[in-house]
Amino acid sequence: MSIHIVALGNEGDSFHQDNRPSGLIRTYLGRSPLVSGDESSLLLNATSTVARPVFTEYQASAFGNVKLVVHDCPVWDIFDSDWYTSRNLIGGADIIVIKYNVNDKFSFHEVRDNYIPVIKRALNSVPVIIAAVGTRQNEELPCTCPLCTSDRGSCVSTTEGIQLAKELGATYLELHSLDDFYIGKYFGGVLEYFMIQALNQKTSEKMKKRKMSSSFHGIRPPQLEQPEKMPVLKAEASHYNSDLNNLLFCCQCVDVVFYNPDLKEVVEAHKIVLCAVSHVFMLLFNVKSPADIQDSSIIRTTQDLFAINRDPAFSGASQDSPGNPPLRVIVKDVLFCSCLSDILRFIYSGAFQWEELEEDIRKKLKDSGDVSSVIEKVKCILKTPGKVNQFIINCLRNCKTYQARKPLWFYSTSLKFFLNKPMLADVVFEIQGTTVPAHRAILVARCEVMAAMFNGNYMEAKSVLIPVYGVSKETFLSFLEYLYTDSCCPAGIFQAMCLLICAEMYQVSRLQHICELFIITQLQSMPSRELAAMNLDIVDLLKKAKFHHSDCLSTWLLHFIATNYLIFSQKPEFQDLSVEERSFVEKHRWPSNMYLKQLAEYRKYIHSRKCRCLVM
Repeated sequence: MSIHIVALGNEGDSFHQDNRPSGLIRTYLGRSPLVSGDESSLLLNATSTVARPVFTEYQASAFGNVKLVVHDCPVWDIFDSDWYTSRNLIGGADIIVIKYNVNDKFSFHEVRDNYIPVIKRALNSVPVIIAAVGTRQNEELPCTCPLCTSDRGSCVSTTEGIQLAKELGATYLELHSLDDFYIGKYFGGVLEYFMIQALNQKTSEKMKKRKMSSSFHGIRPPQLEQPEKMPVLKAEASHYNSDLNNLLFCCQCVDVVFYNPDLKEVVEAHKIVLCAVSHVFMLLFNVKSPADIQDSSIIRTTQDLFAINRDPAFSGASQDSPGNPPLRVIVKDVLFCSCLSDILRFIYSGAFQWEELEEDIRKKLKDSGDVSSVIEKVKCILKTPGKVNQFIINCLRNCKTYQARKPLWFYSTSLKFFLNKPMLADVVFEIQGTTVPAHRAILVARCEVMAAMFNGNYMEAKSVLIPVYGVSKETFLSFLEYLYTDSCCPAGIFQAMCLLICAEMYQVSRLQHICELFIITQLQSMPSRELAAMNLDIVDLLKKAKFHHSDCLSTWLLHFIATNYLIFSQKPEFQDLSVEERSFVEKHRWPSNMYLKQLAEYRKYIHSRKCRCLVM
């Protein structure tokens, strides 16, 4: 606790400098038995005026442990130079001391005309002491007669001092000298009385604040607990790589067969996969014309390596397609043909395993020149028209590093070129009066339901036109996009739910998880206001998720409704929850019913106390 005293005015005698008394404030601080602090510490504090250049600051301890801070300003010009500091100090003062010398009329007028108006504006029930310092000259004793005018020429009369004290409601003191009596008992007694009053007032105010604080905290505001953690949805790893790689070994939906120059079958393959990685095969299977390619090296490689056998009398592969039989392709180059199975395995694996391909070729061809020749032909097959295949060169230079840095699937972008296009299509889906072409090989590799449909004893196995029911064209195209590219991007929550239903119908579990994650991400990103205003029926979404065996999504949606209970409980569809679902939501609701009851009681208490709640 501290007491702040502001002292204003100059108590020195400007006409008699030799007998000028020492400062009133410093003398009191140095002699009072209630103030601790030696002369050196007072002088040190008095000279430290950098922080507040307007006032000389004294610091000491009074009554043992009470900090006493005195700011003394003897000259009005200095006081007026920093009005902001002066006003703040007067406003925060506990006691104000106004002092002047009775033999210095100028110091009195300065107090009366300058300091007093400022104090009147800032005064707020703060005790004021007016100290008239000194003995009037040419008089043994000061005249106290109100009618006496003997000292009115150069001295300040007692009447003038008393009149000034009345204007302020101040205590008037005349200190004839700065000795122990006038300083210690007279001035000191009055000042210490006001100091005790200030301490008592501060202690009383502090106790009132404590009582108000304790009464306010009689009932503490309820603590809002954190909502329960939402279930974590684990994404399923992609098996796009293995799906297309297994297509080479399952021998399903084969539409091209390669033969050696002796017309012996070497390997079966799929046009759509080969064309997805090579312009040579696009040219060979008439997907593109030489005018489209405009690259002589690709055209020459196609003519040198392959030839199509269209002889109807040729007995070859069995008819594995409901339409045309597999195309027969003769491999002219004997060395290339001997390594064709390894080359196709390399292509189906994504065209990244260059080291493994070179090692497989070396096992069959002992001559390093033959190995290099076959590798060069593979590079020409995978070449982009009109460009030097720096991509392939980089892969060959540092294959292991490239595979570790970029394990992306080669077909994810190239197969999209054939999506919903009639090129090489061998099946057509009829949806809502329109047709969507597709490729059996991709469908069989990526979807087990379609693999069973096209290879079992079903009507679809022998039919080219297949009707699709219960799915819109946009949803089915998104479904095919996932099968071809292993990715999808629904336009919104509704489309994601439709795609989830389609994925459940064809048992593509990873696509289901992608749609679930999309719906969850979209709902989590919505602010509360948007959730309250949205037209999406969250309960209907929950029922659809349950009906289509999307357990992860249905569980998450129940937690989501419970976590946003105050929003969804106001919606009409909330009544459509089953008894079991309603019980779950009520059990896990946030904020809890107990918290809302405690909050209502706390608000009632606050209003009854007629005090403003600082928490809510």
